[in-house]
Amino acid sequence: MIAWHRLFGLILTDFFLDSAYTVELEKDLSLKQQLLDVVIIEKEKGKAPDPLPDGLEDLGPHNLMTYKSHQESLDGWTIEELCGHYVNYRKQISPSLDKLLPSGDFRLYGVSTRYPENLAGRIRFQEIKEGVYDIRWGIRNIRIIVLNRIPKTERNAPWLMFSAVRDKIEYGATHYRLNSPVSTIINTLFDQYEQEGIAMAYTMEDFHREIKEQVLKSLTPEERLRGLKAEEILKLLKQEEIEAYLKNMKG
Repeated sequence: MIAWHRLFGLILTDFFLDSAYTVELEKDLSLKQQLLDVVIIEKEKGKAPDPLPDGLEDLGPHNLMTYKSHQESLDGWTIEELCGHYVNYRKQISPSLDKLLPSGDFRLYGVSTRYPENLAGRIRFQEIKEGVYDIRWGIRNIRIIVLNRIPKTERNAPWLMFSAVRDKIEYGATHYRLNSPVSTIINTLFDQYEQEGIAMAYTMEDFHREIKEQVLKSLTPEERLRGLKAEEILKLLKQEEIEAYLKNMKG
């Protein structure tokens, strides 16, 4: 169970790298250890990634997120825990209990691989867009994001890798643009799916090849040549180009 939560958090850490937000994982909120899966915190400088995945369009200064993999269920108790984490977190980061940060600075998210049928049978799910819903819990709105219902678009690549649907996983992996060297994380993600019987036609070799292609496309011709040895450059040039160059040098 922990592996899925850690991988999910690490992908979000990479996605928000060098942006206006920083990501903290498994944040301890009490003396008796209670871990909140992910907190996305707005920084003083920087800008948000553009575009953001579906469901994250309205990020606030503090965004608290609980995550349930395809092995788990997002239920009422999970939402109760999320609200409890919000109370503890708000107390901890406020100047004092008498000067709490405004409640409007906080967003709560329940991210689930599978549609939470039982929860949806108890309370109203307001569909915002495909795979994205809002619920009312007490006096707070909570955003619910269902990963296996999220549409296949490039902006949703971080979500799709955790959808547990093979074609969506492969689409997410091929369209996710790395901000840091996390290939080992994606490799672990693929291994995890394989162990649980979700066969992956997309391999790490495919992943590395496509990353190289992405890097090459981003380079200018001069930058590409700079990374090649002299004999490799000569192999790329036609005979007449070499002769014309030498003739020009003699001139």
